[in-house]
Order: sequence, then C-alpha cells, then structure tokens
Amino acid sequence: MKIVIVGAGEVGFHIASRLTVENKEVVVIDKNAEALRRVSETIDAQVIEGSGSSPVVLEEAGVHEAEILLAVTNSDETNLVACLAASILSPATKKLARLRDADFDNYHSVFKDQAPHIDTVINPEIEVVKTIENLMAEPGAVDVGEFADGRLKMIGTRIDPGSPLDGVRLADLPAHTGGIRPLIAAVLREDELIIPSGADQLLANDIVYFISENEKCTQTLAVFGKQEAPLKRILIVGGGRLGYRLAQRLEELNINAKIVERRPERCSWLADQLRRVIVLCGDGSDQELLREENIEATDAMITLTNDEETNILASLLAKRMGVRKTITKISKFSYFSLMPTIGIDQVVSGRLSAINTILQHIRRGKVLSAMSIKGEQGEVMEAVALETSAIVGKPLQKLKFPKGALVAAIIRKDAVIIPTGASVIEPEDRCIIFAQQQAIPKIEKILAVKLEYF
Repeated sequence: MKIVIVGAGEVGFHIASRLTVENKEVVVIDKNAEALRRVSETIDAQVIEGSGSSPVVLEEAGVHEAEILLAVTNSDETNLVACLAASILSPATKKLARLRDADFDNYHSVFKDQAPHIDTVINPEIEVVKTIENLMAEPGAVDVGEFADGRLKMIGTRIDPGSPLDGVRLADLPAHTGGIRPLIAAVLREDELIIPSGADQLLANDIVYFISENEKCTQTLAVFGKQEAPLKRILIVGGGRLGYRLAQRLEELNINAKIVERRPERCSWLADQLRRVIVLCGDGSDQELLREENIEATDAMITLTNDEETNILASLLAKRMGVRKTITKISKFSYFSLMPTIGIDQVVSGRLSAINTILQHIRRGKVLSAMSIKGEQGEVMEAVALETSAIVGKPLQKLKFPKGALVAAIIRKDAVIIPTGASVIEPEDRCIIFAQQQAIPKIEKILAVKLEYF
C-alpha cells in the first residue's frame, strides 16, 4: 500500500511513523525543510520539499500509484486544493482531508459528492468534543472509546495505589469482584502495552482496558473502585473554536456550564452566541478568579486554550483547589506520558482524534472504526468479519491469532458476545480487536483474505 501524506506536522509525522512500522510505502510532502528533516531522520519514508497543493509535486510523489492521499496540513485551504489536484491527477486515489474551520461543517457531504472530491473530511474539533462527552459520561475512566454505534464502550481506568486489586492475577479476578468477570483486553504499564493472559497480575498505576455494554459501564467501573457521580457543573477554560463547540454541546445536554476567555471581544461574541452558558472574561489560570467561581464546588474543569502549558498549569491549580475532575487539552505527543506522573489522567488531543479517524480509513478489510491506545503502542478496531476472512468459521482457540492481539467482543445483529476460546465468529459479525502495533499488519491480512496457515 502506497500512501501520500501532505503535511509533516505532528499529525502527518505520527501517521507516517505508524504506517512505516507496518511496512507501508509512505511519501511525505511539506514546504518546511526542518519538518521534513525530522521525518527523514526518524522514519523510513520518502520526503519531498514543496507544496502538497501543487500538481507537479503530487506527480513527483507518485500520486498516480497511491491508494490514499492524506491532506493534514494546518491550512484548510491547502488541504482542499491538494485534494482537488489529486482528484484531477488520480481519481481512483482515496482522499482524506483535515478541515477544522466550522464554516465547512455543513459542506462535508458536498465535498464528498462534488468537486473537489474528498472521500472523508476529518474535523478533529468535532471528535474532541465527542471524546470529552464520553469522559464526562464515565468520570471514573481515563480513556473512553465508542463502538457498535455506541452500544459498546472501550474503557480505560487506573488501578489506584492501595486498591484491593493491586497484585491480583486476572484468573483470580472474579473472586475479588463478586463474581463479575470483566474481560480485560489490554493493560498499559509504564508506557508498555500488554495483551494479558490469566497469569498476569494487575499492579498499582496500571491502566486496564475492558469492553463493556454501554448500560453496564457504571457497574463494571465499580469493580475497580470507580463509583463517581455524574458531572453536572462544568467550567471551560478557553473560548476559542473548540471551547465554543463544547459550550454549544453542553447547552444541548442541559448541563450547567461557565466559560472563561481572556479576550474581551471574544467574550462579547460568545455572550451573543450562547444562551445558557455563562461567559466570564478573565484568566482561567488565575487563582483568585477560580476561588470567586467556587472551583471546589465545580465537578469538572476542562482546559481548552491553544497554550498547553496554560492548560496543564490551570488543571493542576484547579485540582489543588478541590475541583473533582480535570480534562486537559494537549497537543504535543511527547507530553502524554508525563501527564499521569503529575496527576493529570484525562487528556484530549485534536491531533490524536484526527489520527484515530484516519486509521479507520486506511486499514485493510472492512474496518468501521479504530482508536489509538494511550502511548500509541497499540490500537483497538471494530471490523466486519467477511465471509472470505480467515477469522470466521473456527473456535477462537483454534485460530493461530497473531501474538499481541485479542478479540475482545463480537457483535452479532443485536447481541453482544464477550468471547471465550470456544466462540466462533460468523460472516458479518462485528469484532472488537485489541492489537499491539507489531500485530496490526497480520490483523489486516486476516480481516481481508484467508491465509493458508489458518
């Protein structure tokens, strides 16, 4: 598979990194020589200096032979023109574009059906708002993903120091949970993703990932000592595009919310646009302002400014002052592993949301959705089992499933099945699969075509 990526920023770089590890042919285009140097020195990808919206540059990159073109620069206009040029040069190439401006929201279907033809429009801000909504719905979780049209959730939750589950083997878990048997599909331990067996132990500070039916999430989280009331009083720090989108959504959900913004002119605009959300003009990292707004009685503070240092400092300050929860927007991937160390668990990222959306559209087989697990060492995907796939027709225990991968759930029509070794996947079943990064190429193959060794 050949993939052309227009844009060598954080999204382009990290997508290229993942794809080259999976032995895909990747070409990265950017006008920034320094960004390209980072790519060429770090990963095995071809780089071309120039504008991705230039037909000449796209031809040099081999867009005619590319299965997919990803336009993920920071400029919506550049991404649109790149897709237009690619549509003219190579109509068969699948095109994905990142468009962040809300002015384009009502035109996504137009781009898909008309020129410039774009197969998928990715708006990371929309995806971040969905992620925040999921984290608010499950306050005991540090990571949440939706599958099967919202019927299933992937939950990541931390084993707290002093938890009665610290040191418990997975095989012995039911004896400590009143007979409830959550299927733990993955464990993240100090940035190492583990697909565990029954002999593995849970340890303090592990993040454990499990699949649960939506209505059973609260019950299952209680197994891990996470029994928290819903979040009803929200303070948003940052009134930019993302903060405004979230405020609109909270109004729709009838959740009490306030939004803090520094710029007086933006505050006036927000006050005109929002009906029930209270707009405060000030600095969300100002201790006196937080005290005046009774931060200790606030259920959650969500920091969404464009300055991640401000987001981190404001979150830490609010936690010290007694807020129940913080959700912090982070852009730099290098910061992710540091957040739990300083006491910040619930993190969102527009760039990571864009990557998750891109992943589901570049996977072979009929992949409906995909989500990167914290640390980017693995992935959880929802895929349809095709009749020709090697995954169907045999008990799971008899399949030579790739090491580092696990089928965590099977959706058959309206039924949700938490599988055992005797479970058999049937054609058209939807499967939730956890996989370490090195296992993903093999997973793609067995989802798409029958292999002899099966």
